Amino acid sequence: MPIRRLREYLDSHAVRYFVVSHSAAYTAQEIAAAAHVPGKELAKTVMVNIAGKMAMVILPASRQLDFERLRELTKTRDVELAGEKEFAGLFPECELGAMPPFGNLYGMHVYVSQELEADDEIAFNAGAHNELLRLSYEDYKQLVHPKVAKLSLDVK
Repeated sequence: MPIRRLREYLDSHAVRYFVVSHSAAYTAQEIAAAAHVPGKELAKTVMVNIAGKMAMVILPASRQLDFERLRELTKTRDVELAGEKEFAGLFPECELGAMPPFGNLYGMHVYVSQELEADDEIAFNAGAHNELLRLSYEDYKQLVHPKVAKLSLDVK
């Protein structure tokens, strides 16, 4: 089961969470529809390369990354979208593209778009294309310690 490591981590911190099973879906909007979660409430993980280091940016599924704002936040122009080949081996227990937004478990920085703080809960891929995890945003924030900033744009 792809989310075993994450479940053990959450359990060890006495965090209450829910697993939501759904039909296989691959894009953030498809996942939101399959799991009956509004796109603005589903968090998607976008992998980026910042000055040669992999990092996660967590956005509402209905939004896209504002690279200029991320460059300002990280104080470097060297920020680009990571290709799947760059991060495929970093999450061996996860299906490609379904990694949960817990970069702290993988030794990488996590940046969260401030729009996600508007909801009490956060839902996200749990390592497989047919499972989501849902937990309180406050628990997520306390475990991951992400940098929160305005990082997204409307999807065109």
